[in-house]
Amino acid sequence: MSAAASSAPSSPVRHFAINADDLERARRFYGDVFGWQFHAWGPPGFFMIETGSTSETPAIYGSLQGRRTLVPGERMSGFECTIAVPDIHAAQRAIEAAGGTILMPIATIPTVGHLLWFRDTEGNVAGAMQPDHRPLPDDI
Repeated sequence: MSAAASSAPSSPVRHFAINADDLERARRFYGDVFGWQFHAWGPPGFFMIETGSTSETPAIYGSLQGRRTLVPGERMSGFECTIAVPDIHAAQRAIEAAGGTILMPIATIPTVGHLLWFRDTEGNVAGAMQPDHRPLPDDI
């Protein structure tokens, strides 16, 4: 095993935020496509997202919030993350059925998985990936 592969990452992704113009529409989209659940938390218009977990993919903290401006004159236009799915083709069908748009068709990244990029009902861009669970070669 290479030296890089033997040291575990120390900064895992812990949280993501989805900015939305229409919170109910965004909740419906992500609930319908990925089965996520939303819980009101903190200020009005702010929800914690329960994404679930699997034995291969631990849960990640997320939030859904009204679109905001962090930099004067520049609206937050989305988040960038990749969402693990068990079946990339089923995910594509669900995205389209829920009103999303496929931006990049399914592509395979060797030893990583099958990835597509989509735009949700709020204009946010995200990825969906069916991971490749085969072990990596020792020399990578």
